[in-house]
Amino acid sequence: MSGLLFALLVPEPPGSAGSRTRDRLADGLAVGVALAYGGLMLSIGDATRPGAFVPWPVDVAIGVLACLALLARRRWPVAVAAALLPVTAVSVMATGAAIVALFTVAVRRRARVASLLGAGYVAAGPIYFLLHDRPEFPVWMDVVARAGPVLAAIGWGLFVGAHRRLTGSRVDQARLTERARIAREMHDVLAHRMSLVSLHAGALEVRTDARPEEISVAAAAIRGSVHDALQELRTVIGVLREGAVGRPEPPQPGLADLPELVDGARATGMAVTYTYRVPSPEPAAVLGRTAYRVVQEGLTNARKHSPGAAVDVLLDGAAGGDLRIRITNPVPVGAAPGSGGGLGLVGIGERVALVGGRVEHRAASHEFRLEAWLPWPG
Repeated sequence: MSGLLFALLVPEPPGSAGSRTRDRLADGLAVGVALAYGGLMLSIGDATRPGAFVPWPVDVAIGVLACLALLARRRWPVAVAAALLPVTAVSVMATGAAIVALFTVAVRRRARVASLLGAGYVAAGPIYFLLHDRPEFPVWMDVVARAGPVLAAIGWGLFVGAHRRLTGSRVDQARLTERARIAREMHDVLAHRMSLVSLHAGALEVRTDARPEEISVAAAAIRGSVHDALQELRTVIGVLREGAVGRPEPPQPGLADLPELVDGARATGMAVTYTYRVPSPEPAAVLGRTAYRVVQEGLTNARKHSPGAAVDVLLDGAAGGDLRIRITNPVPVGAAPGSGGGLGLVGIGERVALVGGRVEHRAASHEFRLEAWLPWPG
């Protein structure tokens, strides 16, 4: 339930499959709540009593149309709310739709806009009262019946909007942090590659009597180091580490370091099944490093959300296709993986996007799955 609430409060990026599913769920919930509230007000108010401005079946029909108008609230929140306010002066069934529309305005617009529209909704109460021949309740009750729910809706909407902005800023900060960390790694790796080039070139300069085969080996090493350096260079997205001096750090871990990573996880008590189906020759270092980070994040998530549970790690693929990484682990009943913010997954998404790949993560049938596809040139 907490994971569902989090997904409704903080939607995924627009256009994603998760975002579309969340929007459909939110639309259904909005229409359902509006219909339920409007039906309750219809049953306890003046709409079904003698003297009503419109017959109650007409009131219901107007209210249902107003609820369906909520499907456009995400695109035009202020326009939908403003259009529904005068309708509530003749249809009590439409009050539910108006309150939901005002909630949406509070989420997406400034508090002043939501407050002005809320005042208009309350002001429609006396008009509804005057249009009835023999109202059973005094006008102040109509005002109170409107003011209480709309204040709650606007207050809750302002909270949700603030929560979204706060979470969005945290996600943006996580992206920037990950990009800076990637830039630092690229600095270290590029420095290492260039030091190898310098080493082999210096050897050729000194060894004037080198045999042709020795020259060929050194030239091949230089060519390979330059090729790898160019690939690393294409991945850099931010500024390099400021003030980096002294001996460069060694290259970052890659595919060859995965068994050690898995063994380290097993040493902490995790039951990890590791399947490696990557043929030789292995992909470029940048893909290997990205794959390492994906597996590392998957094991970290499993240890955090499912301590002691079995984890399955699979790597397969071939040149000319994708390098595929899949990490799965069971999720205990009641747990909500990702509800803690998922900033590590945001960083993984940044890394995978930099190499032109894609990543998916989802929880279904009490299992959490993290998958990534990294393009592997032939």
